[in-house]
Amino acid sequence: MRVPYGTGPGTRTRGIRRDRRAGMICLMAEHTDSPQVLEVSALSIGILGGTGDQGRGLARRFALAGHTVLIGSRSAQRAQEAAEDIGVRGAENAVVAAEADIVIVAVPWEGHKDLLESLKEHLDGKIVVDCVNPLGFDKQGAYALPVEEGSAAQQAAAVLTGSRVVAAFHHVSAVLLLDPSVESIDLDVFVLGDDREATDVVQALASRISGARGVYAGRLRNAGQVESLTANLISINRRYKSHAGLRVTDV
Repeated sequence: MRVPYGTGPGTRTRGIRRDRRAGMICLMAEHTDSPQVLEVSALSIGILGGTGDQGRGLARRFALAGHTVLIGSRSAQRAQEAAEDIGVRGAENAVVAAEADIVIVAVPWEGHKDLLESLKEHLDGKIVVDCVNPLGFDKQGAYALPVEEGSAAQQAAAVLTGSRVVAAFHHVSAVLLLDPSVESIDLDVFVLGDDREATDVVQALASRISGARGVYAGRLRNAGQVESLTANLISINRRYKSHAGLRVTDV
């Protein structure tokens, strides 16, 4: 598959090579520092833990953008029921991990590591997008939990040694994603990772959500800061009865 890469008369194309054995997507092009646009509309998206609000919300928005979307769950029946509501396909997590081009991890933090360990073989070679926020809650509100590896995304990278792990979609309001009256989501999606080609793809995917924009925000080692910032946004939303997101200026 050839993927348009660029915006003007000098637009180049990037090649995507699919390794069917590993499900790998390889992008082949020279990198530049100028803004680029990747054509990623043909990529299928699988969401592990897709029966939760965040997973269903992302599934809905990517389906609206024209992507083939698969919702995963430990229970195939539960996945199918959740998928039917938004017009996509549901299956067990292992099936979704094996079939989708890009896999988003949206499971509760408590089951994060165990799930990834069980799906390691299916996810080998794939771009895996972790949007899990390790948070705790008490009478004072939300707070960041300590993670031995530094962040949920770094834990994913430590487990999925053959995958291309990217951190993204931490600050997208599930309420807005699921609301049919909200046509456009006004926010920037912070995208972090150590694989430049993988972060380019995820930035392009984020921009497929109407109103959203993918912004590169650093290496995977900085993902903990982005994950923990979600606790601050929850506090903002509670105080102001809002669904706040983030915008980066001058970029």
